[in-house]
Amino acid sequence: MIELDQVHKSYDNGQTFAVNNVSLNVAQGEFLVLLGESGCGKTTLLKSINRLNDITSGTLRVDGRNVAEVNPVTLRREIGYVFQEVGLFPHMTIAENISIVPRLLGWKSEEIPPRVDELLDMVKLSPDQYRHRLPRELSGGQRQRIGLARALAARPKIMLMDEPFGALDPLNRDALQDEYRQLHESLGLTTVMVTHDMTEALLMADRIAVMLKGRLLQAGTPQTLLREPAEEYVERLIATPKRQADQLEALAGKAES
Repeated sequence: MIELDQVHKSYDNGQTFAVNNVSLNVAQGEFLVLLGESGCGKTTLLKSINRLNDITSGTLRVDGRNVAEVNPVTLRREIGYVFQEVGLFPHMTIAENISIVPRLLGWKSEEIPPRVDELLDMVKLSPDQYRHRLPRELSGGQRQRIGLARALAARPKIMLMDEPFGALDPLNRDALQDEYRQLHESLGLTTVMVTHDMTEALLMADRIAVMLKGRLLQAGTPQTLLREPAEEYVERLIATPKRQADQLEALAGKAES
């Protein structure tokens, strides 16, 4: 579905590389997480998939097509994109925000309202209650749900997600993680998500690709990374949720005694 072959991205004519010789495949239906600290190149790599960034060298294919040969606007309309800031248009109603891409794609006007209501139901917001509201009337968690609905509006096969749950409170974050994972499965999506949260990656991903300073250090299932970290940096990442789990278990033991 998504193929990266020796992908490089430089912003300074090759003096330094934000993405450095990354080769990685994402299978149809897979949930891949790009994991690493700020500045490691994961967001740059994500944005290369829909040509928000054009790569410096290498080859990037989506659904068998070299993205360098695809009109970037057309490509972006075929791929869902969700990011932390959501980016809803404040002067548009929720229904108008969700229907932007279908309208741009030339859907028939009578097809759009049922799709909006379907999506609102999908993200667990009542259509009657929310379709006519403005973004400022919603909570942060509700706005993030609308951002997700908007990204799904044109029935994309691929979803790109950049720290989509990072700004949410713990309860909303946990609920949306579970709900999106269910949508990923039920809709047969291929998802690539960026996070720096190891616990989030372990709980959501089919496979995790760990990056550092533009390079891909290791890609594997959560179980593989937990059992067989290939680099010291990966081992240190894994140690954090393990340590937190041990601390919580110790705290629970004290509470019971």
